[in-house]
Amino acid sequence: MALSQRLDLRQAQTLVMTPQLQQAIKLLQLSNIELSDFVDREIEQNPLLERDSGPGDSGGSDGGGDGGSDSAGAERSNLDEPPAPIPDGRTRDTVEMTSSETMGSSSDSPLDTDFENVYSDDRFSDGTDGSSDVYGQWNERGGRGGFEDDDSNLEATLTGQKSLRDHLIEQLKVDLPTHGDQLIGLALIDMLDEAGWLVGLEVDALAGQLGCEPERVERVLAAVQRFDPPGIFARSLKECLAIQLREKNRLDPAMAALLDNLELLAARNLPALMKVCGVDAEDIADMVSEIRKLNPKPALSFDHTPAQLVTPDILMRANPGGGWLIDLNPDTLPRVLVNHRYFARISGTARNKADKEYITERFQSANWLVKSLHQRATTILKVAGEIIRQQDAFFIHGVSHLKPLILRDIAEAIGMHESTVSRVTTNKFMATPRGVFELKYFFTSAIQGADGQAAHSAEAVRHRIKTMIDAEKPEDVLSDDKIVEILRGEGIDIARRTVAKYREAMRIPSSVQRRRAKMSRM
Repeated sequence: MALSQRLDLRQAQTLVMTPQLQQAIKLLQLSNIELSDFVDREIEQNPLLERDSGPGDSGGSDGGGDGGSDSAGAERSNLDEPPAPIPDGRTRDTVEMTSSETMGSSSDSPLDTDFENVYSDDRFSDGTDGSSDVYGQWNERGGRGGFEDDDSNLEATLTGQKSLRDHLIEQLKVDLPTHGDQLIGLALIDMLDEAGWLVGLEVDALAGQLGCEPERVERVLAAVQRFDPPGIFARSLKECLAIQLREKNRLDPAMAALLDNLELLAARNLPALMKVCGVDAEDIADMVSEIRKLNPKPALSFDHTPAQLVTPDILMRANPGGGWLIDLNPDTLPRVLVNHRYFARISGTARNKADKEYITERFQSANWLVKSLHQRATTILKVAGEIIRQQDAFFIHGVSHLKPLILRDIAEAIGMHESTVSRVTTNKFMATPRGVFELKYFFTSAIQGADGQAAHSAEAVRHRIKTMIDAEKPEDVLSDDKIVEILRGEGIDIARRTVAKYREAMRIPSSVQRRRAKMSRM
């Protein structure tokens, strides 16, 4: 075989992920908070980008003969499609998305779909923290600053909520006067978990670390267990409940026996508890009722994190003329402008090649960001609109009419790749007449129908199971087998283990435990 060198010309197609394309794809999966932070960073780094507070604030950003600056603003689009049938035989109304600010088409989009832009935001002015003087500053006229002063901040005068640690340290200083005991108490405070328990506390190990006797640690532990809130510093559920009962002077021998057999209480085995505690049915009912009034996690009343409200990305409402209106939430989308006037001014004053390259690169980056925001917003509208079309029966009749849906169904309907739909539906929420839902909620697996053809949404089946259990009577509690029989009579082919899995996921006890609980309340 002869060895030789030669030149060959080959033609091939490859997918190249440019930095701009990677940025556009990344923007699709950002939540509204993450998107706002990303845009803020881009504005800090790019002198040609700026925020626009509204239509009336376009003064300094107009650019010569093109009529103004490129922007990303709030948008509603229009979808005109023929009505399609839904499962109950009705004709589904068209989903209509009307536009308050129509943007130009971007057919040269590098993603797998065309995009029009969409974006808007309300400008929030930065207020001063006012922390230097919560009572106000002397103004130049010699008087105290009043409510009309711009630099005042009433939030700085509000008293913060006391933390659990501060609350316990205050009691520590009063009840444990010696410095050594206070140090042991501080160590115990630092070992508390979120529930207020000392899980895994080893007295001997802690005493060795602090250089004291284990008896002294036990003595301090007994002292801090009398602190408020009752049940704090417990090492187990039994000890937590016992501390609270002791505080109420209700820890008698019968109650102590009940605490020693909490597993019987969890199983709602009241006959066995009556035998162990040596009481009758009336007494055991009173004891169980008293146990239920206790707080097994006393620390949760402190240091609680306020529930974060979900800000929807998409707003949906009924159209008076029929169908649905959907719109991007203008409060969550930043309006970004490319300042053409400033670009024209500084590009004409650039004196060297490096400056010109930097200005050109910043200008291209700014334009690409605006275009990417347009693409992201239009993609969200397309995906949300198709989800509403597919799940129209859910919005009309409720969760029992939720259809099985997968990402591929939406991707094929709107001509996108499945991975794009997955990114769009990540961390995106839609406000509907039935509440705020994450877009992922509408994608559920299918359960085969009894006829072998019709399919049912797993979420709808779970809802049906919960409805049947909530409506059952104490003397007629439904077993998992009975639920399977009822569902198959309704055309849903489901296995018993699937019913048990759904029931356990909803934290619903077994039929035996439910019967005991219902009978104990009678």
